[in-house]
Amino acid sequence: MKSYAAVDLGASSGRVMAGRVSPDSLELSEAHRFPNRPVRTPEGLRWDILALYGGVLDGLRAAGQVDAVGIDSWAVDYGLLDADGALLGNPVHYRDARTEGVAEKVWATVPAEELYRATGLQYAPFNTLYQLTAAREKHQLAYAERLLLIPDLVSYWLTGEQGTELTNASTTQLVDPRTRTWSYDIAERLGIDLGLFAPLRQPGDPAGLLRPEVLEETGLTGPVPVTAVGSHDTASAVAAVPATGEPFAYICTGTWSLAGLELTAPVLTEESRAANFTNELGLDGTVRYLRNIMGLWLLQECQRTWGEQDLGRLLREAGAVPALRSVVDAGDKTFLAPGRMPERIAEACRASGQPVPETRAEVTRCILDSLALAHRRAVEDAQRLADHPVEVVYLVGGGTRNALLCQLTADACGLPVVAGATEAAALGNVLVQARADGLVGDLAAMRRLLTRTQPLTRYTPRGDAARWREAEARLATR
Repeated sequence: MKSYAAVDLGASSGRVMAGRVSPDSLELSEAHRFPNRPVRTPEGLRWDILALYGGVLDGLRAAGQVDAVGIDSWAVDYGLLDADGALLGNPVHYRDARTEGVAEKVWATVPAEELYRATGLQYAPFNTLYQLTAAREKHQLAYAERLLLIPDLVSYWLTGEQGTELTNASTTQLVDPRTRTWSYDIAERLGIDLGLFAPLRQPGDPAGLLRPEVLEETGLTGPVPVTAVGSHDTASAVAAVPATGEPFAYICTGTWSLAGLELTAPVLTEESRAANFTNELGLDGTVRYLRNIMGLWLLQECQRTWGEQDLGRLLREAGAVPALRSVVDAGDKTFLAPGRMPERIAEACRASGQPVPETRAEVTRCILDSLALAHRRAVEDAQRLADHPVEVVYLVGGGTRNALLCQLTADACGLPVVAGATEAAALGNVLVQARADGLVGDLAAMRRLLTRTQPLTRYTPRGDAARWREAEARLATR
């Protein structure tokens, strides 16, 4: 049995998880959890990357002696380094307003249809490509010698070695999902210097050793290697889907919901682009064909506005509210920015002629029904667009703790939902490290180990599917 530290940085919190793995066992425990609080400065919304790095060091100290470390985080954002390797300012938050209107400028050079055929990525205003286009107007980019995506930046600070892990690079909209390398033509036409990026790494590649200063600060005894994992947290989470061989869809739940299929080749049709599906790269040559949905961000923002900490009570009260009374489009960019979330949900319901949720329980039920409806649309659309029917939906991540959301998702999809692997990103992170050490085999073997060791709950569809079709029709006629 060996021990691994999984650094898992999410959009609202970070954690260092301690994993113990043998060929027949997998144990995961939380060593340290810390908040991820963005800061609004006069320049805009920024990540407090130094606080996050401090949390990582605290977590490694709490984890104790480990055989290796892996790092995953949210996608698209980056730090810029100067010629001396020093960070040029706090990384910009993907919810910052700097990319407003930028996509239209990009499409004037590379039409959206052509961009999708080349990169396979759904339109999202915060994709790295649009961020870099917006950054041209700032002096900071002119002084940059290196661009590191967030998990690669943390890895660099821990080891002194620079690299760009492939699964996360695929979210930049600068990678060709067919060749699994950079899309040089797109970058050249848009004036983006791919030389800013460090060489590509694959999940499982070595990423360096913890620096002596890091060993001293964390109390660890070296050498401690850092292993490149699926550094986009969704890539690690999908690797931890406890599938058993049947055709499946997955929903990775947390601040975002990522719902889709695991494929062997990208889907680059115009119909797929119009449906806003993305083709991101996964482990072992796989493609994560999925749609981004706002996810539990909607509820998290409402809780922040209300000052409500008791989620359990909210969910119990929401369970007593009549189903599908009001729904909103959980993928609508209207809900992307922070602030006034209960009011914006009420405004959306009013504008679509539906009853306006007034109590906290009604707003919560509206959110959960809307997320389940969005999950249904994504799973149905993905099957149709990829010509890939499924028999079950695996729901992983933080949403597995929300039994009401899990049951509503089963009801909406009309498919059994298997919920488990609550810390899916950390589990996938640990398993890639263990695989690099030869303790587990291929992706199928990793999943077999998960099904033997992780608690899973199965939700069977119930109720009338026609009610979900009617709710979907309400949104279609907005």
